[in-house]
Amino acid sequence: MTSHAPDLAFLADRLAIQDVMARYCRGIDRCDEQELRRAFTPDAVLDYGSGSGPFDAVIAQVVADLATMRLTHHSLANSLVEIDGDRARAETYVTAFHVVGPRGAEIEMVVGGRYLDRLVRSDGGWLIAERLYVMDWNRQGPSTIQDSGGMYDMLARRGRRWPDDPSYAWQASPLSQ
Repeated sequence: MTSHAPDLAFLADRLAIQDVMARYCRGIDRCDEQELRRAFTPDAVLDYGSGSGPFDAVIAQVVADLATMRLTHHSLANSLVEIDGDRARAETYVTAFHVVGPRGAEIEMVVGGRYLDRLVRSDGGWLIAERLYVMDWNRQGPSTIQDSGGMYDMLARRGRRWPDDPSYAWQASPLSQ
């Protein structure tokens, strides 16, 4: 990959690309289709490993599939980014935790992989125009999540899907609070 002198424009672009990746994770984990769409161009090509399809259909299917799970948690790690004018390429490591199945018989599925993204600058920001997902490893087994008892009884604020997640009310509050 090309090395870049750490100039302010490159660093600003790199941070904006990092924000797009975080927006994707927020949208996917909250099953918030509108937030998810904000990370992509309207004609983005998405291929999570089983082939690509029309953008609207892929996004709707991904959200529908994940909504059947009690929770997901996508965490991003290493990211290599190349920027060339209004185009960029990023390889970003992801670890995704999923809780699947009926309560009492839930399975934890953890998947490690990489997003291979092509991005374009659009209206001053960056959007993903193409995403290929590469799975590197996975692990699954009976869920060990504990929702109650001990200190967990004191934790009233729990992650939820859109629109019930506490982050939506928090985000709607003024910054001056």
